[in-house]
Amino acid sequence: MSRRPIIGLAATAAAAALVLSGCSGGAANDHGKPNGEITVLTNRTDLVDTTFKDYAKEFEKQYPGTTVKFEALTDYEGDAKIRLNSKDYGDVLLIPSSNVTKDQYANFFEPLGNTEEQSKTYRFANEASFDGTAYGVSTFGSAMGYVFNRDVWTKAGITEPPATEEEYLAALEKIKATGSIPYYTNYKDGWPLATLEGNLGAVQGPKVRTEMIATDSPWTEGNDQYNIDGLLFDTVAAGLSEPDPTTTNWEESKNLLASGEISSMVLGSWAVSQMQDAAEKAGESRDVIGFWPMPWKTDEGFTSVTASDKFLAVSKYSKNKATAKAWIDWFTNESGFAASQGAISPVISDPAPDSLSDFADLGVTYLELAPDPVGKEAVINDIANAAEIDLFGNTYRQKLIDIARGAADGDKESAFADLNERWAAARADVAE
Repeated sequence: MSRRPIIGLAATAAAAALVLSGCSGGAANDHGKPNGEITVLTNRTDLVDTTFKDYAKEFEKQYPGTTVKFEALTDYEGDAKIRLNSKDYGDVLLIPSSNVTKDQYANFFEPLGNTEEQSKTYRFANEASFDGTAYGVSTFGSAMGYVFNRDVWTKAGITEPPATEEEYLAALEKIKATGSIPYYTNYKDGWPLATLEGNLGAVQGPKVRTEMIATDSPWTEGNDQYNIDGLLFDTVAAGLSEPDPTTTNWEESKNLLASGEISSMVLGSWAVSQMQDAAEKAGESRDVIGFWPMPWKTDEGFTSVTASDKFLAVSKYSKNKATAKAWIDWFTNESGFAASQGAISPVISDPAPDSLSDFADLGVTYLELAPDPVGKEAVINDIANAAEIDLFGNTYRQKLIDIARGAADGDKESAFADLNERWAAARADVAE
């Protein structure tokens, strides 16, 4: 199994700027000195009037004559999907993850360089590329695992991360006995369920996406897809999650975890700093929040899949591409945004975040997925779409939760059999 460390050697930020500036263009002010106004679409409604406003001031100071305006979208994926039907979706935007396939990138976004060259400086370049061309730059990356309340787990007698699903479920049973809700699904907001897919590759390895498009039954024991959704199903079926998932609330979940009313959530490492902030506001130590790897330990130890959050892209229809590209370069290399989020920087030469100190102590191995075969970058999305399984969304996992808690007909075996049947039929259709 090919694995690569989170820290490596890379070119400097100045070289990174050269990578971004060497892009193909076409519209007005595509080349030359950045100037004029750009609009940046963002999903960070919580930062648009504070941190991002400060970033804009710094950028405008460095590039006199420029103006950066933000447009925050509460339902980013839904709203962006609608906006993409027109040519009016800002100058810089986050590539929607649930409704734009890689083979469609050139229809909406400006090329940002050669993927191989980008990969020398930036992590996750393959994730936003098609046919050897990069269309996006990562905002930050995360390592997958689960964020937990250390005091609650210690009170339950658990001081080391469970190595298997059986040990994990047994640990949650002990936590339930303390009065804390062992696991929180964030069912109602939905998007946290979509992040579970970030664990793809934890057992099968970096070529899992290639393997997945070659099989009719991903939801079979031994496969990552089975592990990811099976762990969720088994947790809910055992009564180890919140009593009524239809009433969950993402923002409130931070406070609930900080106070110990709930004990854990499977998320990326980006969530650690947000949970620590909530703990601090509640008068608790930031250290009460921990982050452990998923319970799929092998003979080689624990593995955590690293992947990007959203990707910044330049609109194909921007009339100010020079400033848009300069903003992406500045945001990536100079803003310090990734560090402020306790996340993995997209710049390879940057250090690992403090949020991964637990992983460092445990000797967790980091894994980045291999690029899809050239020409097949969109196949996994095509199969999922044809099967009507929102693999990178949340509705099919909401249905799994409903079945697991008895709110819908079926059981784990029948639910997974249905998913495999639909996947196999979709593979046949896509191959035709």
